[in-house]
Amino acid sequence: MITRIREVRKAKALTLEQVGALCDPPTTAQTIGRLETGTRTVSVKWLNRIALALGVTTAELVALPGQADIAVAALLGPDGARAPTRPLAFPSPIASDGMVGVHVSASIGDYRSGDAIWCRRIAPEEFSAALNRDILFPRPAGRFLFGRLIGREGDRLQLLPLGAGARQLVLTDPPWAAVAVQLVRRL
Repeated sequence: MITRIREVRKAKALTLEQVGALCDPPTTAQTIGRLETGTRTVSVKWLNRIALALGVTTAELVALPGQADIAVAALLGPDGARAPTRPLAFPSPIASDGMVGVHVSASIGDYRSGDAIWCRRIAPEEFSAALNRDILFPRPAGRFLFGRLIGREGDRLQLLPLGAGARQLVLTDPPWAAVAVQLVRRL
């Protein structure tokens, strides 16, 4: 099995020691390094632990047959574009169970027409962890609300719609929500 642990870790600008500390239970930088390089066998249990520590799905840490990476040609920053000092690649996005999509049909807020927003479904007990994130809530009769979750008081949620000058909305006890986790934009 070929893993992408190193590529994902470097893309998140984390050291081996930081990833080891984020694991539950914590482990050493040496162990993470051995798992990255393949000198130690990577079990599913280890993949799950490291994926949780990196905040990605387990599937994003494994190279699948026929799956292509996108080579990083340049790094863009305040000083302009420059070549990377070592080879970097973006793994192809992988959908996981519980994902839903939002298609932006007209530009609003930070989103442009044609954007695809990938959202991960969450249960009501996870709503507090989604504060200050863009989130989709279901409403009765097939309607939805999408905006920034700005507060929670008991079963009442405060949502700020994306439009300029929009007023705060209050929802009571929605059955689920979907927090935005990835933006796919065609230019």
